[in-house]
Amino acid sequence: MNCKLSFPRKLALEVNRAAFRTEQLEHRLTQLFWECTLRCNLSCRHCGSDCRKTAGLPDPPVEDLLGVLDSAPESVNRHHVMVITTGGEPLVRPDIVQVGREIKKRGYIWGMVSNGMLLTKEKVDELVDAGLDSFAMSFDGFEAEHNWMRGSDLSFKRADAAIDWLVSKYGVLTWDLITCVNRRNFDSLERLKEYLISRGVRMWRIFTVAPMGRAVDDPELMLSNEQFVQLMDFITRTRQEGRIGLNFACEGFLGPYEGLARDHYFNCIAGVSVASILSDGSISGCLSIRSDYHQGNIHTDRFWDVWENRFQLYRNRKWMKKDECRACGVWRYCQGGAMHLRGDGDRMLSCNYLKIRNA
Repeated sequence: MNCKLSFPRKLALEVNRAAFRTEQLEHRLTQLFWECTLRCNLSCRHCGSDCRKTAGLPDPPVEDLLGVLDSAPESVNRHHVMVITTGGEPLVRPDIVQVGREIKKRGYIWGMVSNGMLLTKEKVDELVDAGLDSFAMSFDGFEAEHNWMRGSDLSFKRADAAIDWLVSKYGVLTWDLITCVNRRNFDSLERLKEYLISRGVRMWRIFTVAPMGRAVDDPELMLSNEQFVQLMDFITRTRQEGRIGLNFACEGFLGPYEGLARDHYFNCIAGVSVASILSDGSISGCLSIRSDYHQGNIHTDRFWDVWENRFQLYRNRKWMKKDECRACGVWRYCQGGAMHLRGDGDRMLSCNYLKIRNA
């Protein structure tokens, strides 16, 4: 495929590049993920984390998180920082509502990522009443495809039922559905779009699977280069229709689709405006990034000192200009892509730009 960038596209990318350089220098934290449990009630075939049904580690105490939140310096505007409880499945924690209340009590925004298995109308009401601001739920297609992906015959019914309860909270809760596109659900995307619109869903997010975690040896999860380009065309077309808000996830530079498939141009903001605290206390950019890039641990380091003075690997990506990236014509705008797509020896695991170019 012809990936030559037009002059207007290059101009927009130059503006984005300059703005992102400022963000890297200022590194103001806007999202803090807390891996509040490793326990999960599903066994998703694409899971790239250490989550499993029986965690080897107990749930971290809420005091771990609150110690970090309480020690934020005065320069941190708590009303501009979203604390996102994730896992594992955060709803398996019996105290998750109280956790959220404590986050809100301290002036932060509260978000959550969930598989929807434990959602009921009463639970949604309870979460909203406790101050939940943002919610993301997995929804991977129709029943057969969703259950295949999530490893449970009940998963689709639970998530599907939750849509009605979430729709009823528009105005008090910001939420979206997240679909992992793979070879099994690829051909039903148009039907799925119409279904979600008919159910009243306003915001939809799509991502593809990286060759990591459980997905490494599962070819059904990986789209071909041609399918990836078709997916970009589908997203672009859907966005132009304006009937549902659709975005491709932050999975890397998209070449000719930059500015078309997302509300923003690509930047990997891990370690720039996003940080994560793992269940064992490790401090990272995002939860999907390899432990090689952890920057410290809240049990031995002060989180805010780490945020201010470390993360150099995240904020200056020149070290990523190697191998396939060394002579790439879009390095100026891509800067090596997403950090979570770097494997052993800083090897690039996947590149969406190459997929598009080679289709």
